[in-house]
Amino acid sequence: MGVILAIIVVAWVVYMIIKRYYPQAVLLTAGCVLLLYVFFMMHTPILEAKESSGSNFLDVFQTIKSLLATRVAGLGLMIMSIAGFAKYMDYLGASRSLFAVVAAPLRLIKSPYLLLVLGFYVSQFLVLFIPSHAGLGLLLMVTMYPILIRAGVSKLSALGVIGCAQYMDVGPGSGNAILAANVAKLSPAVYFVHYQLPIFVTTTLILGVVHFFAQRWWDKREGFTGYDNSADLAKENEERPPLIFAILPIIPMMLILGFSPIFHSKVNMDVVTAMFLSTFISMAFQFCRIRDFKATMLSLKHLYEGMGTSFATVISLIVAGEVFAAGLLKIGAVDAMISAVQRTGLGIHFLIILICLVICGCAFLMGSGNAAFFSFAALTPKIAASLNIDVLTLLVPMQIMTSFGRVVSPITAAIVAIAGVAEVSPFQVVKRTALPMAAAALINIAFIFFH
Repeated sequence: MGVILAIIVVAWVVYMIIKRYYPQAVLLTAGCVLLLYVFFMMHTPILEAKESSGSNFLDVFQTIKSLLATRVAGLGLMIMSIAGFAKYMDYLGASRSLFAVVAAPLRLIKSPYLLLVLGFYVSQFLVLFIPSHAGLGLLLMVTMYPILIRAGVSKLSALGVIGCAQYMDVGPGSGNAILAANVAKLSPAVYFVHYQLPIFVTTTLILGVVHFFAQRWWDKREGFTGYDNSADLAKENEERPPLIFAILPIIPMMLILGFSPIFHSKVNMDVVTAMFLSTFISMAFQFCRIRDFKATMLSLKHLYEGMGTSFATVISLIVAGEVFAAGLLKIGAVDAMISAVQRTGLGIHFLIILICLVICGCAFLMGSGNAAFFSFAALTPKIAASLNIDVLTLLVPMQIMTSFGRVVSPITAAIVAIAGVAEVSPFQVVKRTALPMAAAALINIAFIFFH
């Protein structure tokens, strides 16, 4: 009965999220329903004795409190500090300065499709410092998109590349990557350099070539002959701060990697410390620019506004996903799923691929890599232990594959946003991202077998 209830609840969760219900409420409600079943029907402890309130019924809600307290104090603070710093960078306009620096070589290239490939590589460099799919996509629509259009790239080809701007959540600034590192009990810097970077670099180099041929094929198929681009170029000269501000988004990455075990540093700098130190350095730059001490002090509110927004959107989603995961674990659904998968007789590699495809499909249906990965990440240690594999063997391809499903979903926020700016259908955009993401999925599968 527990497994049947779990199947019904999971189906309800997927249906409600597809219907665009608030995912935090859906996951939290589903988790509580499963835990209440454990209380009423299974009569097994929900929490360990040291965490229990003394009442098995109250422990259903004590679970929420326990997870929230743990996450806000640790992982949550990291993610909120990153979101706050990103918000402050957006306020300063430093991201536009960074793009102005890296985009200079793009203007010298005359071949539209070669320019498209180089633009894709530039976007992958920027994603290390601008860890928001929608934020980076909209920035590229204001900055790189007009350059591509002026060079003769079709509107949909440009959108295909920009839609893939964060095709993989990488770097110490990514919420998914930080959660994966936390689950694996690694520092974000070590997880990024040793586990993400080899896959990211290899896949990115190959995808540039895939974009060249895929977008050209679509242009020929759809008969692209050019169009009036004057309206698209109107934003190209948007005001930006001095070019020296381009260094500001890079400072956290330099600090996190520089003061980490990777470079055998005796000083260890965590993500939160790096973000606040980088913020105060950025405030000093801003004061030198505007010469207004009061306005510079007031600008810090953008950091806290970004942190608050992150709590309401990301941290709440992580906790809701973990409550849901706790319900699935306690009701025995995960054990039943693992046993069923093991009975299929497939090898470990094929089991990992199957799990990755499931989470990729969830990201596609939800239009969110965070919602899918946050919902399943807490289950990976249990699944990995049951399959007798290291948690990273399962966690890394899962975390990477999640992003692919998001990039080909027409309800993803970034896809909807850039399609709205260009005045095209999101379905036209994901048609241009589908082939590159299929190639990325194949590369990820190859890494599962051979890396």
